[in-house]
Amino acid sequence: MLVKTKHFGEIDLDESKILYFEKGIMGFEDCKKYTILFDSEAEERPAISWLQSCDEPGLALPVISPLLVRPDYNPVVEDELLDSLGELTDENIVILLTLTVPADITQMTSNLKAPIIINSDNCKGCQVIVENADYQIKYKVYDFFNKAKERKGE
Repeated sequence: MLVKTKHFGEIDLDESKILYFEKGIMGFEDCKKYTILFDSEAEERPAISWLQSCDEPGLALPVISPLLVRPDYNPVVEDELLDSLGELTDENIVILLTLTVPADITQMTSNLKAPIIINSDNCKGCQVIVENADYQIKYKVYDFFNKAKERKGE
C-alpha cells in the first residue's frame, strides 16, 4: 500500500504495519489508520518516532516511549476504555506519548495525561485520558534528553 507521509515522502507500507484506531485520536477522530515511522538509516532506533496517519498525509505526530521521559510512568486507565484493543499483556502492549516541539526546543513537552495505547498483536490502538492527577498535559522533557546524551557521552 502506497502511503504519502509528512516527513518521509511516499512509502510502500506493508498492510501488517497499519494500526487501526476505531475512534481516531483526539482532535483527529476521522483519521483511523496510522503507522509508526522513524529514520531507519540511523544505527539504532531513535527515541522519537512518528505516528503517521495513513488517511491524511499532513498528519504526523512525534511520539516517544513514556519510560524515556518518566521512568516511573504507570498510568491508571479504566478497563472499559481498553476493551476495543482486545487482550493486553506485558508482551503486546505499546504505550506512546505525543510530543509538542515548539520553535524553542527547550520548551518541548510530552502529554502524560493522554497516552496512546496499542495492542501489537492485532494492531489496534486508542488514545485515553488517564486518571493519575499528577500527570501533566505539558510535561517538560528537554532536560531528560540532555541527561540521556550526557550518559551516552555525546
